[in-house]
Amino acid sequence: MNHKILAINPGSTSTKIAVYHNAKPVFLKSIQHKPEQLAAYKRISQQYVFRKDVILQELKDSHINIEIIEAVVGRGGLIHPIESGVYNINEKMRKDLLEGLMGEHASNLGGLIAHDIAKTLPDCRAFIADPVVVDELQDVARISGHPEFQRLSIFHALNQKATARAYARLTNHKYEDLNLVIAHMGGGISIGAHRKGKVIDVNQALDGEGPFSPERAGTLPAGALAKLCFEGRYSHEQIRKMITGEGGYMAYMGTNSAYEVELMAQDGEEKARLIQDAMSYQIGKEIAAMCSTLHGEVDAIILTGGISNNPMVVEYVKKMVSFIAPVVIYPGEDEMHALAMNGLMVLKGEIIPKEYDETTMVNVVLPCWQENAPR
Repeated sequence: MNHKILAINPGSTSTKIAVYHNAKPVFLKSIQHKPEQLAAYKRISQQYVFRKDVILQELKDSHINIEIIEAVVGRGGLIHPIESGVYNINEKMRKDLLEGLMGEHASNLGGLIAHDIAKTLPDCRAFIADPVVVDELQDVARISGHPEFQRLSIFHALNQKATARAYARLTNHKYEDLNLVIAHMGGGISIGAHRKGKVIDVNQALDGEGPFSPERAGTLPAGALAKLCFEGRYSHEQIRKMITGEGGYMAYMGTNSAYEVELMAQDGEEKARLIQDAMSYQIGKEIAAMCSTLHGEVDAIILTGGISNNPMVVEYVKKMVSFIAPVVIYPGEDEMHALAMNGLMVLKGEIIPKEYDETTMVNVVLPCWQENAPR
């Protein structure tokens, strides 16, 4: 049977859409949104009707018959921490996406748009798949060092899970039988320890842990950060931007383009090479740390995301960690394919979509904190 799926992946200034017939893409488009268009909305969640209308117009202009679409799969956003999997978009999820339960992010729009489009089509269903808040952390990994702070699982779950399954298929294994460390290297960098199908530890890639990246500062010296917060030179919003959006390459090199820094480093610019090497060093160090959470029993280390196309970064990291396990490269990312394939598996009956409710939400508050935390 030839199933038709629409995948939607909203970004900060663009919306990627794709139409698949089974596993074959028949239409791909990245729609760019002008800053003045988005500036009209005070909150990101308020953009979803505008973006939905732009998507529908683009499909119409491209002569795509949406009446035949059987599933619309949106990028999962910042909802309550949940188990890995494909989820029906229900009213509870819509409410949390609209309210920004865990924060405002463009990925929140994916589920909202998918739901609105699907409900206007005959026999069409709406899903999200492996959102950024997938939480499979072991309890010991949640402890930060002070009860006022808890380590959270926010990472590139969609691409990490899809890459892990692709590697498992390639090597004739089940994902659930492998131990993997996967580094997604893009605008943000997340490095996860996958133990038998569960990500038991991962750096909080959105705003606070792990290697610095083209846009994010990563783990910073805590004492110096605390001092900076109270010196009065910067507002809370300015410091937030230093950490996420204007950190990393942006702070050191004035650009968030990893490719531009790569070219500068290739041309012999000393600062560019040092900063690129420093990021690579931090990636290698974090990978080694995640390998330790698996007690060194690692079947493969996988590098993926856009920066995995950079041979200098890849070689630097390989020299640091290849003594632990084979290093495998999955260059770039294909989140549109991952979204579509998750939808296809549901339509083919290979997996059953989950419901976003108390049974799938992850309780991230440890009981001992509730009882014994000092006040």
